[in-house]
Amino acid sequence: MAGERTRLIKGPGLLLVWLYGVMVVGALSRSVYQISTEFDRAPLAYALSLLAALVYAFITYTLVRGGETARRAALACCAAELVGVVVVGAWTLAEPSAFPDATVWSDFGMGYLFIPVLLPVTALFWLRRARTEAKTAA
Repeated sequence: MAGERTRLIKGPGLLLVWLYGVMVVGALSRSVYQISTEFDRAPLAYALSLLAALVYAFITYTLVRGGETARRAALACCAAELVGVVVVGAWTLAEPSAFPDATVWSDFGMGYLFIPVLLPVTALFWLRRARTEAKTAA
């Protein structure tokens, strides 16, 4: 049907939603606590953790929403997330003094078992596959 949304949370997509949801809770709770209690200690790190939480929340929303527009938005956001993880990860290794405290994306997400760098790569593959499946089904 033309008006129906393509489901993005079937199969591996459901695992992606769950993992992004966990990352939202982890990054948001950490950043809100750090911003409210010790923002002056590492404002850049805490602001970047908050940004990561917002990115994770948006991607989670678009995956749950489904449809081609949401898939494209999630694809763009996952690509931006991957760029952010790589830039911040490299920055934290090259200039550790710029980050007196870690961000979610520090050291390519090492503090989160490298999930921040693996998650967008996996999501990009899944979202590209979801587009191919939707075209095949149409």
